[in-house]
Amino acid sequence: MKKIYSLLAITLVLISCGEKKTTSIEDLISTGNLTELTAKKKEITANLDAINADLEAINNAISKKDTIKKLPLITTISAKEEVFKHYLEIQGNVKTKQNILIYPEMPGILKRIYVKEGQQVSKGQLLATIDDGGLSNQVAQLEATTQLAKTTYERQKRLWEQKIGSEIQFLQTKTNYEAQKNTLKQLKSQQTKASIRAPFSGVIDDVIKETGTVIAPGQGSEVFRIVNLKNMYVEAEVPERYITSIQKNKEVKIEFPVLGSTVNSTIRQVGSFINPNNRSFKIEVPVANKSGNVKPNLTAKLQINDYTDTNAILIPQSIISENANGEQFVYVIKDKNSNNEAVAERVIIITGKTQGNFIEVLENLPVGTEIIKEGARSVNNGQTVKVINK
Repeated sequence: MKKIYSLLAITLVLISCGEKKTTSIEDLISTGNLTELTAKKKEITANLDAINADLEAINNAISKKDTIKKLPLITTISAKEEVFKHYLEIQGNVKTKQNILIYPEMPGILKRIYVKEGQQVSKGQLLATIDDGGLSNQVAQLEATTQLAKTTYERQKRLWEQKIGSEIQFLQTKTNYEAQKNTLKQLKSQQTKASIRAPFSGVIDDVIKETGTVIAPGQGSEVFRIVNLKNMYVEAEVPERYITSIQKNKEVKIEFPVLGSTVNSTIRQVGSFINPNNRSFKIEVPVANKSGNVKPNLTAKLQINDYTDTNAILIPQSIISENANGEQFVYVIKDKNSNNEAVAERVIIITGKTQGNFIEVLENLPVGTEIIKEGARSVNNGQTVKVINK
């Protein structure tokens, strides 16, 4: 009996010594060094590649031996050339060059205001008058003395033409008349400053001063704000990297989110100065404002056509996948038979610009290629599929 227990003990020791201790992934991550982790990664990768290869072989074998095929159902689209317009989307603000404050040109009391807020006025229309402080009386008096000087000059001129009188008398009357006439002209020019007139046609947006207010030229004496809503434009800042593609007369779509409307226009002006603070340049896009709803400082979204390809291949972005090397690919079909069965083939593509849900394909998709659309995410390279296009 003692011999039996001894043999059992020796056997258990040998078994325990022969067992290899295995380390879990969690323990390896927490305690393993770089060499151990790298070795484990290579081991797992090798196993994964072997599993994928076995899986593909099994799928192919099943496909050949399965008399009742259960093929993945897919739909396809055909690669065709079409016009592709790419739009740069930026935000801008509505402005007008005719949005100004009107100041008085002479000091005095605001005598009368002839317009009200919201009123449409024409260029040169009288908006208000200022008490000229007796300037009108001075003009009337000077007109009378100027007329007398003119009469005296004309008489002296006739006498001088008849060789009557002296030349000095003739020159004195002429000089006196010219001086009076120039003085009257200056005084009348000063008198016109007592009338405030519209510098351009537009709308009186604000009447700032009231009748009886003492005003004078300079800051703080604004009387009116006048705005012309017909000559509107959108100003926006464009990043400098687009300087070669954003040019005058380029097509632009202008969207006004608040108004829920969109209008078409073209770039009127491209700035020649790069702002060093934000590395951008300014553009101006005119806006037709027939309804009058577009106001200064209104937010606008611009879509500028910065790239056009008349023979582009466009596909939905949703059907594109990416491999471990960062390459983009799609699945196309080949060897399509009369039963609409075909083989899926993975094709690496080179893409360009995107617009909405579509992207431009630059290489490896010839015109006429049938590209898997629905089901593109569930097929494998070399797998037999069934096309169910309607």
